[in-house]
Amino acid sequence: MQQELVIDAIHGPRTDPQLAEQLHQLSHRGVVETLQILPHDLPRRRFRAVTDHGTACFVSLARSEPLFDGAVLHLDGQRAVVVRVGAQRWLRLQATDAAAALELGYHAGNLHWRIRFDGDALLVAADAPDEIYLARVRALLDSGRVRVHG
Repeated sequence: MQQELVIDAIHGPRTDPQLAEQLHQLSHRGVVETLQILPHDLPRRRFRAVTDHGTACFVSLARSEPLFDGAVLHLDGQRAVVVRVGAQRWLRLQATDAAAALELGYHAGNLHWRIRFDGDALLVAADAPDEIYLARVRALLDSGRVRVHG
C-alpha cells in the first residue's frame, strides 16, 4: 500500500519555464498526476484527496499560499502532482420584477450561496444538483416571479 503524500507547499505554476520542462520530462514517463478539485474547494487549506493515479494526498498549506489551477504541489524525480480545477456550473435565475429580485437576493444571502450577477440575472454557483437550490426558492418559482434560464 502506498503511503499518503503530504503536501505543505506549492512549487509554483505549471507554466513556470523550469517547472514546465521538468513536467514535460516526467510526462514522457507517464508520472504526472492530476489532483482534480472543485472551484469551491480552492479556498481550503487542509484537505485530503486522491490523484487520477490513485495517490492519496494530504494537502496542508499556509494561509498565505493560495491554491490555483495549475499549481504544482509535488515534484521529484519519480512523479509530479498538479492541481486541475473543474469548471464551475452556474444556475441562472431571473426575477420578473424588482420585488422578486429583492426577495431572491434575500434568500441567496441567507442561504450563503456563492453568487454573481450577469445583467439582471442572478447566477448561483451550483456545487450540488440544481434541484437542491431550486427547492429553497420553490415558492418564487411556482408563482412565476422567478424563472430558471438554461
